[in-house]
Amino acid sequence: MLFCLHARERGGVRAVIDKLEFFITVAKEHSFSKAAEICGVTQPTLSAGIKQLEDMLGVLLVNRSSRYHGLTKEGEHVLIWAKRIVADARAMRIEVRTLREGLSGQLKIAAIPTALGFVSALTAPFLEKHPGVRFKVLSAPSTEILSMLDNLDIDAGLTYLDNEPLGRVRTVPLCTERYCLLTVVGNPLGDRDRVTWADVGQIPLCLLTPDMQNRRIVDTLMREAGGAPLTTLESNSVILLYDHVRAGHWATIMPERLAATLGVGEPVRIIPIVEPEAVHEIGLVVPLRDPVIPMVAALVAEARKLAASKELAI
Repeated sequence: MLFCLHARERGGVRAVIDKLEFFITVAKEHSFSKAAEICGVTQPTLSAGIKQLEDMLGVLLVNRSSRYHGLTKEGEHVLIWAKRIVADARAMRIEVRTLREGLSGQLKIAAIPTALGFVSALTAPFLEKHPGVRFKVLSAPSTEILSMLDNLDIDAGLTYLDNEPLGRVRTVPLCTERYCLLTVVGNPLGDRDRVTWADVGQIPLCLLTPDMQNRRIVDTLMREAGGAPLTTLESNSVILLYDHVRAGHWATIMPERLAATLGVGEPVRIIPIVEPEAVHEIGLVVPLRDPVIPMVAALVAEARKLAASKELAI
């Protein structure tokens, strides 16, 4: 009630939401100037908005002089509430618009690089049912996907479900990821029908960068086999890795499903990696919030339908 009274005194709920969004952006960017640019306001306007929020709550939220120096203890707690309030306000606006117009607007999804190959299996049937929705799909590491969800930058993610902590999210398991060696005949192991993780540890590889969870999985499997990858090239692009394999001087490790999506063919060979056969689960993650934004609820429903159809099975 006190918060609502202050909101009326300072220009309404919309003005309070704006100030909370300023605060969230400053906390995310660690910079007043960058936050102002993202929010589309001048730096004095942003700083004044946060100062008004501090006056409203009666606490200092940001340690600062002429620059950002982190959040205060109170600011850390307010940030949790700010994200919740802003998320609820956005959900309310979207739900009201949906009641009037049906599902419309932009749905933002981030996917780990190895899951990009089956995003269309989710978005295409969704778009047939809801033609008023536009998609923005980004490629990102798994840890960044979780951060983007928490910071309200995306609505949903496609990532690993069973390898590293996920935090407070809803999950829909979609498929499992198995691994294969991509190489060409004439390269070491290029004539094999199957290889072990110990075998793969003996040849030069091009792999995803260490910030990618797929790379961390590969490194762990290599260590468990008694070695470490001989990495001669790293990239955050699976397309670039595949192109280097086709050039004939490299081999890479890739999920079987992704290799199939890329349409791998001559001169590249797909060789299953066994002993042990490693399997990891990939699925949809969305924020654990109620009520759920209508577009997100519809995406979850589509993901569950896709998982039940077994369409993603190799």
